[in-house]
Amino acid sequence: MTETRSPQSDGARDTAENAVDACLPELLRLSHAIHADPELSYAEVRSSALAAEVLDRGGFTVTTGTADLPTAFTATIGTGPLVLAICAEYDALPDVGHACGHNIIAASAVGAGLGLLPLVDELGLTVRVLGTPAEEGGGGKIVMLDRGVFDDVHAAMMVHPWPNDRLEATCLAVTHFDVSFTGKTAHASAAPWQGVNAGDAMVIAQVALGLLRQQLPPGDQIHGVVTNGGEAANIIPSHVTGRFMARSFSASGLEQLEQRVRSCFAAGALATGTQVELTRLAPDYSHMLSDLDLLSSYRSNAEALGRRFTHDDEDAPRPTLSTDMANVSLVVPTIHPLLGIEAGGSVNHQPEFAAACVTPSADTAVRDGALAMAWTAIDASRPGALRDRLLTRNVS
Repeated sequence: MTETRSPQSDGARDTAENAVDACLPELLRLSHAIHADPELSYAEVRSSALAAEVLDRGGFTVTTGTADLPTAFTATIGTGPLVLAICAEYDALPDVGHACGHNIIAASAVGAGLGLLPLVDELGLTVRVLGTPAEEGGGGKIVMLDRGVFDDVHAAMMVHPWPNDRLEATCLAVTHFDVSFTGKTAHASAAPWQGVNAGDAMVIAQVALGLLRQQLPPGDQIHGVVTNGGEAANIIPSHVTGRFMARSFSASGLEQLEQRVRSCFAAGALATGTQVELTRLAPDYSHMLSDLDLLSSYRSNAEALGRRFTHDDEDAPRPTLSTDMANVSLVVPTIHPLLGIEAGGSVNHQPEFAAACVTPSADTAVRDGALAMAWTAIDASRPGALRDRLLTRNVS
């Protein structure tokens, strides 16, 4: 006798797979188009429009300018009680373009939404694909979180390209800031004593930061670049700027670290007689709390697609990174697994990794990421403990 399959088990998975495969050529065009036209944080005009247009053509109700952010959007399908958000990122990095694979993230998120589209009524789902700008330092999701976009969401998910498949990263809390030293110009040979050297202030601050690193607890990190070091060798620089980041395992640890970092910049100003100003660039990113039930479901679904989590099974150290999805995770049950692509030995934020994000391996990752998320959503929608727990989250 042939076993009858539940429409919420194998039948639903098959439907999602067929839907993803039907739109896969369009998803790959989307991934490659975003990759070929890298746009920086909060300036992803064309990339966000391309992703929104694919969802609109697919049958989603799309609104742009979500949370008063011009390059954010919300694409919604279904009216079920369980509200699931799938986050799309599409901002690039300066100089190296899509070296963090946000083109794959966007295409996978759109694909997961389209895979779930024919199932929302029978699964009791409302699916929202959220276009979330400015992950690379701008904190777009944090702004959207603060402005209520996630208030009625019961679970959120996304996938992120990496050189291998990992269930979780160690997401460090991070603050981003610009520093500016102001002094006084003078001729560097004829009358250097009349100048106040802002470049010296930056050097002293960087030396202090370098010495501080020896006393930092594990997980605390400081890194940055000088963005303007002066105009000419024979001019005492009056204005020198840099961009820096500080990271820690937790928000409380970050607060303590930031005080010490600020003291290093204050020391540079004090020693040279310059003025210093620190400008925060975005809301602070938090540490992350993954929802273990959703993560277990994702693992099973990714493994069904042939992916393996060898590094997790061997308890290899988790990679460290920071993401504004972490802030969402402290409010909404969330997962942010890493989706492996063949990167030829390169790592994220290298130009070689950017090149790897439009290869056949990257295209496979678009499909696998979309399907693994869609199947995880199906698992969450089934009657049972996971769905019941998600529905009990207090939402407005």
